[in-house]
Amino acid sequence: MNEPTTHQAAPLVVHQPTPITPAAVHAAPVVPLQPGTIPAVASVVLPDGRVVTGYAVAPAQPEPVAPKPAVSRTAVNVALGGVGFLAVCGGLLLLTSFIAALTAFIGQLIILAAVIFGGWIAVQVFSAGGHRGGTTVNIRRAVIKRNHFHG
Repeated sequence: MNEPTTHQAAPLVVHQPTPITPAAVHAAPVVPLQPGTIPAVASVVLPDGRVVTGYAVAPAQPEPVAPKPAVSRTAVNVALGGVGFLAVCGGLLLLTSFIAALTAFIGQLIILAAVIFGGWIAVQVFSAGGHRGGTTVNIRRAVIKRNHFHG
């Protein structure tokens, strides 16, 4: 049980990556770069002695903060709301004035119609033209006995 065992190391298998070529290759136009735009290659020596080589990446710059306006948006919104409210109040004032004028006009039309119609009725009732036809009933003596009319 406590016998020493020897392990035989498995042979190392190295896999080389195989490039995958797309079925339809579209050649992109090559844009010549200016000599100053090619980034410099940097090498870093790790503590264990390995050397890592690659392009130096510039640190990400934070986006510039937009300066705040002198007047806040809330104040602008309140001011615009006040202007809109004043415009609506002016319109409502005109609307109520229009309704009051329309009511007075309708009242005057009703009074005018009553005067004209009443005058026409008065002319018809009090006209001195005599009889225009019809039946005239003269009651000279009427005897009323026990709720019966005898004429």
